[in-house]
Amino acid sequence: MKTDARAEPTLSTAPQVTSPRWSGVALMLGSGLSNQLGASVAALAFPVLGPVGVVAVRQWVAAGVLLSAGRPNLRGFTATQWRPVVGLALVFAIMNLTLYMAIDRIGLGLAVTLEFLGPLTVALAGSRRRVDLVCALVACAAVLVLTRPRPSTDYLGIALALLAAVCWGCYILLNRTVGQRLPGIEGSAAAALVSGALYVPVGITALWLHRPTAPALLCALAAGVLSSAVPFLTDLLALRRVPAHFFGIFMSVNPVCAALVGLLILGQHLDPASWTAIAVIIAANAVAVGTAAHRSPAPTATRTLCE
Repeated sequence: MKTDARAEPTLSTAPQVTSPRWSGVALMLGSGLSNQLGASVAALAFPVLGPVGVVAVRQWVAAGVLLSAGRPNLRGFTATQWRPVVGLALVFAIMNLTLYMAIDRIGLGLAVTLEFLGPLTVALAGSRRRVDLVCALVACAAVLVLTRPRPSTDYLGIALALLAAVCWGCYILLNRTVGQRLPGIEGSAAAALVSGALYVPVGITALWLHRPTAPALLCALAAGVLSSAVPFLTDLLALRRVPAHFFGIFMSVNPVCAALVGLLILGQHLDPASWTAIAVIIAANAVAVGTAAHRSPAPTATRTLCE
C-alpha cells in the first residue's frame, strides 16, 4: 500500500509537465489559422467599407464578445492593472488598422510575413536557448526570401506592415503582462472595450462615407470573431503555458497560414521560392516545438502552479 501511494504522485505529475506545453501549441496553431482566415474574409469587404470601416466593425465585435465572456470588474482594477490594459488596447487598435491597410495595398501573404518580424524580434531578444535562436534565425532567412524585392514595390504598404510588426511584438509582451496581473480574461475584455471605444468616432465616420451592404457587414462581423475575439482569447491562454520567446518563434506559422488562406480564398499565388521558404519556416517550428517538449520539467511545473 505504501508503494502504491508513493507511485501515484509520479504518475499524476506527468501530464502536468507535457500538457501545458502542447496545449499551448494547439492554442497558437488555432489562433494563427483563425486570424488569417478572418483577414482574408475582411479583405473581401475592403471595396465596400474600406480598411478603416472593417477594422472598426472588427473592434466592436471583439469588444462585445470578450465583454460577454470576461465580465470584467472595471471599478476594481488598480492603476497597476489599468496601465498594461490601456497599452494593450492602443497596440491592438493600431496593429489591426496598419495590418489591414497593408493587406489592402500589398496582399495578405506579404503583409502578414512582414508583420511576423515583430514576434520574431521577441524570439531573438528573449531566447536563452541556442536551439531557439537557431530556429528563429532560420525562420528569419525564410522571411527574407518571402519579402525579396519585386518589380513593383509599394513602399507605403511595406511601411504599414512593418509598423504592424512593431505593434505585434508589443502585443505579445503586454498580453502576457495582462494575463499575469488580472484573472481569467478580464484584462483582455477590458482592453477590447477600450480599443472598441477608440474606434467609435472613426468607425462612424468611415461607415458614413462608405455606405455598408449586407454582405460587406457580414464579412466584417466574421473578421471580428475570427481575427479578434478568437485569437485574443487563445493568445492569452497560450502565453500562460509557453514562454514569450517560444510564442514568438511559433507564430512564424502565420505566414504559412496566410499563404494557404490567400491561395484558397483570395486566389493569391506564390512562386516556388516562396513555397520553399514556407517549408523552411514549418521545419523551424517543428524543431522548436520538438526540442521544447524535452526541456526540464521545473519551469513548466511553476507555470502550472501559477495558473
